[in-house]
Amino acid sequence: MRGGRNLLKALRLGRSRRRGSGDWWKSSGRRHRNSNDLIIVGFTTLPQTPLTANGSLPATSILTNGSHPIEVAETMHPIAEENGRHRPQSSQSSSSSANGRTPCDWDNALVYQDTNLVSGTLDALIQHLVPTQSYYPDRAYVFAFLLSSRLYIRPHELLGRVFRLAMVTPSHSPKYQSLKEVKIVGHIIQLMGEWTELFPYDFRDERMMGHVRTITQKCVCVDPSIRKEVGNLLSSLLAKLTALERYEDFLHRINTEAALGEPGALSSVLTMCPSPSMLAQQLTHIELERLSKIGPEEFVQAFAKDSSQVEYKDMKKTRNLESYVQWFNRLSYYCASEICKMQKKKTRIRVIEYFIETARECFNIGNFNSLMAIIAGLNMSPVARMKKTWAKVNLSQLAVLEHQMDPSSNFTSYRSTLKAAVWRSAGATDERQRIVIPFFSLLVKDLYFLNEGCASQLGNGHINFDKFWQLAKQVTEVVAWQQIQCPFPKVQTVLTALQTAPVFGESALYLSSFECETAENAQEKERVKYLKSDGVNRISGTPPSTKEAKGSKSEKEKSHK
Repeated sequence: MRGGRNLLKALRLGRSRRRGSGDWWKSSGRRHRNSNDLIIVGFTTLPQTPLTANGSLPATSILTNGSHPIEVAETMHPIAEENGRHRPQSSQSSSSSANGRTPCDWDNALVYQDTNLVSGTLDALIQHLVPTQSYYPDRAYVFAFLLSSRLYIRPHELLGRVFRLAMVTPSHSPKYQSLKEVKIVGHIIQLMGEWTELFPYDFRDERMMGHVRTITQKCVCVDPSIRKEVGNLLSSLLAKLTALERYEDFLHRINTEAALGEPGALSSVLTMCPSPSMLAQQLTHIELERLSKIGPEEFVQAFAKDSSQVEYKDMKKTRNLESYVQWFNRLSYYCASEICKMQKKKTRIRVIEYFIETARECFNIGNFNSLMAIIAGLNMSPVARMKKTWAKVNLSQLAVLEHQMDPSSNFTSYRSTLKAAVWRSAGATDERQRIVIPFFSLLVKDLYFLNEGCASQLGNGHINFDKFWQLAKQVTEVVAWQQIQCPFPKVQTVLTALQTAPVFGESALYLSSFECETAENAQEKERVKYLKSDGVNRISGTPPSTKEAKGSKSEKEKSHK
């Protein structure tokens, strides 16, 4: 899998071609015009009109909008004529529609501004994806459209529609049709190859695989020479889906193991992994593995129930994103459990300082997700309330780390640090300098708001493709981070313990905390009374839910106030 770096390069295509233009990453690869004009590319049937010297139809200027003239580009590009596609051609002059022709309908158009595709109807955007014998969509457009189009059309429906449009042929001689189909099938297989590379989890749906079987059989019948290429494509797809199933089985197994046993009965983290540096490295292994398993489409489909016009209830769900969020919660509770289960104050101090040092090592590596999880664990109310313990802890390093992850002003400090880490990664030759693991919950929050923009249509009914580009750019960065291989040696005993060791739930954490340091005020005494009367069991092997983690966070904030 060529992965994120090639895709990021594709999104950056056009920087050298279009100096001084707008956002370079939004180039669709089909439009090159050195102006700020807003161009509407229609798909309507045109009347008989004299051709220009280059064999195309003349463009017609229809109105102006402030400082930006608005044009209707009614030119048929020679290479797109087979499927009725229109493509804008630059012209030195434009004339009014003196012959009585009406401009092409806004409801059936692609709109460009400053050489960037900014909006269009769903039908027009789908047509833009369809390859012909002489045209193939730009890789950046393929990624952006396949990523966000699922908000409007399900993947299996889109694949079937693209194939039907691609194989539509005009009434030419049988010989011409045969030659045309041979050229088209190569592009169809290329498009399917990119789809399976960029979004392999789409093909967990049996309806997608049904289309794949139909399409590949048709393509091989038309051009037997591509049989080997088709075989390689299917083998690669099967390997990706098999790896996903194994990973899901692994997650189920370790979650089952974590549900067994009592946290206090196991050896402490100080015994399991004496070195904070080693623990940070093993956490980085886990983070990179779990981050790499998240499919790009999960960032869209995770919010589909709130904003999409498409339902996914009948599709097989991939929960790698949710599993990664649960890992963050588990690590926070693991940190708090290791502290609260220590009955001796001296040992608790050592464990707290151990985790602070581990957090510092995570920061140096570029593992911001583990860093934030550890800070969250240290600030959970059952841990934060133990004032006698904290009075003996050296807090200088923790203060620096908390400043870096300060949530004020929308995490300004962290965002600056992340940019520096990305810059370091881009120019690094040492694999250890290339690691970037973002604070995942904040990343998901950012993507959620971008996703809402993708799901909302413009006033004229067009899809806002500018939002598609923005989401694609953000997700492409994540894809690039997913390709990074962890350079540190694995310590399997530590990896297993981190993922399977039982942890306390919130109530059990409070009970353990009150055993370490007795309740000091009326509120705490009331809580102790409630926990004991409720018969809370200290054994809590299952990882806490997201809701429980959020509740703990609110308690932590109240205690700080």
